[in-house]
Amino acid sequence: MKTYISILRGINVSGQKKILMADLKKIYESLGFSDVVTYIQSGNVLFNFNKTNSESDLIQTIEKAIQDEYGFQVPVLVFTIDFLKNTVNDNPFLKEFEIDTEKLHVTYLAETPSIEKLDEINKFDFSPDRFCIIGRTVYVYCPGGYGNTKLSNTFFENKLKVKATTRNWKTTLKLIEIYSTLF
Repeated sequence: MKTYISILRGINVSGQKKILMADLKKIYESLGFSDVVTYIQSGNVLFNFNKTNSESDLIQTIEKAIQDEYGFQVPVLVFTIDFLKNTVNDNPFLKEFEIDTEKLHVTYLAETPSIEKLDEINKFDFSPDRFCIIGRTVYVYCPGGYGNTKLSNTFFENKLKVKATTRNWKTTLKLIEIYSTLF
């Protein structure tokens, strides 16, 4: 049995693409996932699955089930708990003295961007906001707040040409805490 985390993009924002977490949990259970746990209304789901499907197969399965149930598309990212743990351990901003973790965010990418796209995006400077890309993870530090930065989810999707979704650092840590206490 393997534990996965799925993160849905763009649900329950400003009354758009409304999905109740209890209903989302039922969809996941109907797909054969077990121990399904949701966290907050933005679509963070932990679940176990005993088959050896790839992450991309799981994404397609979940996206299709949501489309069939609600009639709209929702981008979904899926990764293992080990990926999430590595995301926390590899955060380069945590090595800095007096970093304000309330200003940290993580943008999760569906795939590793091309070298060309990485070279292009690394030319951007929106100081004091900063970012660091490691594999499929973008670490974002916004001292003035995420709502005021140009380093948005859309910025990374457009520049890197990959599907992405962003969570604050607190949510990322909470997902690991949920895993540690329930699984």
